[in-house]
Amino acid sequence: MAPFEFRTVNRIICESGSSLKLPALLAPTFAEKGLSHARVFLLVDPFIAGTAAFKTIVAQFEEHGHAVLVSHDVEPDPPEALVLRVTEQAKQFGAQAVVAIGGGSTLDVAKLIAVLVQGKQALQQMYGVGNVQSDRLPLVLVPTTAGTGSEVTPISIVTTGVDTKMGVVSPVLYGDVAVLDADWTLSLPKHVTAATGIDAMVHAIESYTSIRLKNPYSDFLAVKALQLLAANLNIVCEQPDHREARQAMMLGACLAGQAFANAPVGAVHALAYPIGGIFHVPHGLSNSLVLPHVLKFNMPAAQRWYAELAVQLGLGATRDGDETLSARFVEWTANLSPSTGLPVRLREVKIDEPSLPVMAKAAMLQTRLLSNNPRPVSEEDALAIYTEAY
Repeated sequence: MAPFEFRTVNRIICESGSSLKLPALLAPTFAEKGLSHARVFLLVDPFIAGTAAFKTIVAQFEEHGHAVLVSHDVEPDPPEALVLRVTEQAKQFGAQAVVAIGGGSTLDVAKLIAVLVQGKQALQQMYGVGNVQSDRLPLVLVPTTAGTGSEVTPISIVTTGVDTKMGVVSPVLYGDVAVLDADWTLSLPKHVTAATGIDAMVHAIESYTSIRLKNPYSDFLAVKALQLLAANLNIVCEQPDHREARQAMMLGACLAGQAFANAPVGAVHALAYPIGGIFHVPHGLSNSLVLPHVLKFNMPAAQRWYAELAVQLGLGATRDGDETLSARFVEWTANLSPSTGLPVRLREVKIDEPSLPVMAKAAMLQTRLLSNNPRPVSEEDALAIYTEAY
């Protein structure tokens, strides 16, 4: 067995409705940090700020003696200017802890705020892998979708230009507590539920097939994540108020997040980023549009791994052989979007054919991700994959 290291957050709470007990649940964590009465900076998605549940949470923090500042200045694919603007809000408030409730973008911004508010390092110095030299404030992350896994990853993605993104990757970004409360997902539209669920599946698949840092621990988590997600995706799409299935999806996304935080994702994400960056297609949907086509491309190098996943999903038995099993697995992934009503072609999300070479060139900039892919991807390969997906 090759040597490996596995890291994750300090504490995970997995319980429907647990957000309504958030101040009490966090009391031990705050006490460990010497914060009996903290100045809590609460970053939330805009639509969450007006909900009764969130107002209850704010009131409870105040009842526990904490001062609270709420900010809902956040948006998908957050640009640098937003990160710096919200960091300044937290600085002016004198934040001593950061709590985020929202989707992946909100959680990503919160991670950066927790570091930047210390004032020890500029954001531009943090881009890349292992470049964070500062410590951070206590950090609590509460996802409101079962998709990104951002609550358990050491990664924040920032939009740095019109069609470019950069990542900050550092163990400093691991939170102190991740709270998995599926009640936040009960009101999600079907297309968001489907896209975020498939996003989590991509995390599991790409972690399992990562040629860099793949290890038995992440493999175990990826398989369990994929099983949970596969068993419950269609249930939550058709029965949105199915709380048990929603909680299973939330756990599956978390497990997938833990897996790819340690054995990172590859070409599906690399090719998805230009779709989101240039055409502002949501991240989960961007992944789903290229997923089966990238897997088909990877088949010569990843056939055995796809076959193993096929067996774990009950798509066949080992006696069927790797070639047959891997083909079944890729076909299964191709059916995920149609089965949930998502678009299946790039043209369906208003991407025009002349833009495909532009996207292929942009995908080549994602070297951090492409280095993990089981098969090397050239610009010509990327264009061929986009063309097939078109």
